[in-house]
Amino acid sequence: MNNFVFTCGDTNGIGPEIVIKTLNKLVRLNSNNRYFFICPVNIFHSTTKNIKPEFTYSIVDSLTFSKTISPSVIVYNSGNAKQSFGKPTITSGKSSYNSIKLSFNMLRAKLADAVITAPISKKAINLAGVNFPGHTEMYANWCKTENYVMTFLSKKLCTALVTIHKPIKEISKLLNKRKLESVINVLINALHYDLRINDPSIAVLGLNPHAGETGLIGKEEKEIILPAIKKCSRSISIEGPFSPDAFFARKLYKNYDIVLGMYHDQVLIPFKLLNSSGGVNYTAGLPIVRTSPDHGVAYDIASAYRADESSMLQAFSYAEKIVINRKKRFAEKYQAI
Repeated sequence: MNNFVFTCGDTNGIGPEIVIKTLNKLVRLNSNNRYFFICPVNIFHSTTKNIKPEFTYSIVDSLTFSKTISPSVIVYNSGNAKQSFGKPTITSGKSSYNSIKLSFNMLRAKLADAVITAPISKKAINLAGVNFPGHTEMYANWCKTENYVMTFLSKKLCTALVTIHKPIKEISKLLNKRKLESVINVLINALHYDLRINDPSIAVLGLNPHAGETGLIGKEEKEIILPAIKKCSRSISIEGPFSPDAFFARKLYKNYDIVLGMYHDQVLIPFKLLNSSGGVNYTAGLPIVRTSPDHGVAYDIASAYRADESSMLQAFSYAEKIVINRKKRFAEKYQAI
C-alpha cells in the first residue's frame, strides 16, 4: 500500500474543491492506496455540502492516529479557518502554510510516500508572514536540499527551470556554469530514476534573443550555457543553446524528453499553452516526492464549485509513478548488494 497526502491549498480558492473531486475519482479507481487530506475541518465540511464525497473518511486531529484505521480517506484536521472566497487573507495564508508544513511532517515521519499540493496564493502566505515564495522553496529548505529543480511534466511537453521566482533583471547575474551543471545533473537523475527513461535527452534554451547570435546580442550562451552543455554531454544526450522562439515554433520540443529554460516565463508560457488543464509541477532533486497542478487558486470561480480537477489528477498520477519508480530503484539496489 502507498500513502498519499493532499494539502488544502488556499482555502479561499479552489483547493479544497479539486482535492475532494480528485479523491472521489481515485478511491473508485484504486482501493489499495491510502489517502490523507490536510484541511481545516470546518472548510472540509462546508466543501462536502457542495461536492458530495464518494468515499468513506475519518477525521483525526494529530499524527498519532491508529494505523489500523480503515476508511479510504483520513482527513487531518488542521484547525478551523474563516473562509472568505475570492481573495487572499491572512487566515487563508496561514491555513495553506500549516497544511504544507503538516504534510512535510507526515513525509518525514514516513506516514506518507508523496504529497500533492493544492494551489496557494503567494500574496496570502506573505500576508501571513511566510517568507517563502512558493512550495518549491519551502520543501527544499525543510529537506536541507540546495540542488533542486522546478520541473513541469505532461505528455506533450516537459520543461525545467534554471532560475525560479526571480525578477527578469536578476536572471543574468544568477547564471553561472556551476549552477547550470548542477541543474542538468539533477535533471539527469530525475529522468533516469524518477521517470525511468533509459536514454534521456535534454534541450537547453538560450537566454538572449536568437541565443545570443554568437555573442553579438549577449555573451551568456558562449561563456556559460554552451560550456555547461559540452561538459554534461559526456554522459547524456543534451543539445543547445536553442533560440526559444524558433525552437517552439518548429516544435523541436517533440524531439526531447525535457526542455531546460533559463527563467520562469520562457518555458511556462509554451507549457501552459499546450497544457491548459493537464500540466503538473514537480520538484526534482528532493528526497521526498512532491507534485502539484500547474494552475493557481482561481479566486474568480472559487465559490461556484465548477473547477476542473484534471491537473490535480495528473499531479497524483505523476506522484504515484515516481513513488513506484523510486521503490523499484531501492529494491534493485538492495538486490545488487
